[in-house]
Amino acid sequence: MESATNKKIIISVTSDLVSDNRVHKISNTLTDMGFQVTLIGRKLPGSLRIEERKYSTIRFRLPIKKGPLFYACFNARLFLYLLFSKFDVLLSNDLDTLPANFIISRLKRKPLVYDSHEYFTEVPELMNRPGVKRIWEWLEQKMVPHVHAAITVNRSLADIYSEKYKIPFHIIRNFPAARDNSKINTPDKGSSMVLYQGALNMGRGLEQAILAMKYLQDVRLVIAGEGDKSTELMRLAEEEGLLDRVEFLGKIPIQELTEITPLAAVGLSVEQDIGLNYHYALPNKLFDYIQARVPVLVTNLPEMAAIVKQYEIGEIIQELTPEKLAEVLLGMLNNEEKMTRWKKNLELASREFTWEKEEKIIYRIFNTFLTN
Repeated sequence: MESATNKKIIISVTSDLVSDNRVHKISNTLTDMGFQVTLIGRKLPGSLRIEERKYSTIRFRLPIKKGPLFYACFNARLFLYLLFSKFDVLLSNDLDTLPANFIISRLKRKPLVYDSHEYFTEVPELMNRPGVKRIWEWLEQKMVPHVHAAITVNRSLADIYSEKYKIPFHIIRNFPAARDNSKINTPDKGSSMVLYQGALNMGRGLEQAILAMKYLQDVRLVIAGEGDKSTELMRLAEEEGLLDRVEFLGKIPIQELTEITPLAAVGLSVEQDIGLNYHYALPNKLFDYIQARVPVLVTNLPEMAAIVKQYEIGEIIQELTPEKLAEVLLGMLNNEEKMTRWKKNLELASREFTWEKEEKIIYRIFNTFLTN
């Protein structure tokens, strides 16, 4: 039998790896298990340097940066790489990396694990593109039922996928590593920093958050991340004369972001209810806020709202308009009694939602491949 330390796993994702915390944590866990891990992503013109990690990383430079041709180009490049590589297991992250992984898994008769971070065929970007959506749905139907193990990010999506494809989906939520409260940066007393961290894409409530600053004179909105809407959102802040109250940090390395998050007074996760992907969303940032002991403001979507209600760690907004957002934020920032209660409850929630607990599921899934 091949020893555990010689077992090789290749993980692929279409991000540039810099701030992809879920894939980073899974790569670390698999390395700790004894796998030799190679993580593949892509490199964009503005991509930051990857800090030293305990697993190998490769980033493809591709001539096309977005759209259908990008996905075709990425999968073609990934196919060639995998074709001439030695490995024991493949881990495909999201539907956009699955075609190359699936074909190579069949050709080389190697196990393939699929990790769906979202309801890919229901993302807002596909809502008005029925032809493209049908192609992705066809690919999903042809491949997903035949993977060796499947993972997703919450119970709602696991139930949907399991019913749809008649295979079990394990749930691995993207919890951060546990942090000692004594080692966490704390905001200055009376801090009015409101933080959004994550992708700057359609339907994230960012336009409303920026415009809400018109009604909040002493509040600062900090936006950490990049995406398709970056330029448009910066232009909106400039046109509305809000650059003194809205700060764009761009894409932040994982470790640096963990130092910034605890400085916020409120963390935003205000996705709009457009498409089933957002309806069932359970964003990474929600758990990052919780681990940083930052009270949260979320929209009334089932997965997020359930956690905020159960643990009483912030507010749920019913109507996502700039005026209402400003009103709720002001109420949060000015209510010391609620802030104290939320902070106390966040201590309990932060001990519940930790990667150390969640990674046990990874051990159960991948131990099979270490012993076969």
